[in-house]
Amino acid sequence: MTDRLGYGAAEDRTMPAVVYGLYFLAFATGITALIGLVIAYAQRDGAGAKMRTHYTFLIRTFWMSIAWWIIGGFLVLFGGVFSIILVGLPFLMLGGLILALVGVWWAIRCVVGVIYLARDEPYPRPEAWLA
Repeated sequence: MTDRLGYGAAEDRTMPAVVYGLYFLAFATGITALIGLVIAYAQRDGAGAKMRTHYTFLIRTFWMSIAWWIIGGFLVLFGGVFSIILVGLPFLMLGGLILALVGVWWAIRCVVGVIYLARDEPYPRPEAWLA
């Protein structure tokens, strides 16, 4: 039996919910995001079509955020070192802004993903940058 979107009937939503929870917990611990990534990779191939979209979305969220955290962190480090001669202040502020925006972006993506998961719907655009 398929639902209105052509996906199979009910699939187990427990593990995607656990990964979303670990991603939310990463704001306090950081390491839980890595644990969530490992779980998402381990569960993706055996998941049904609906939950596979959530795992893909979660994996892409992790890797895209890591790329931006590295860029922001480098700018903060570079700006901090060169702020002694005032040249680094714009880089320091830009890096801080990038890190803050990545945190907001991470939270929004997780909230939107949980909403789709709670509705028992696949994530509609797991490859997209925005939520």
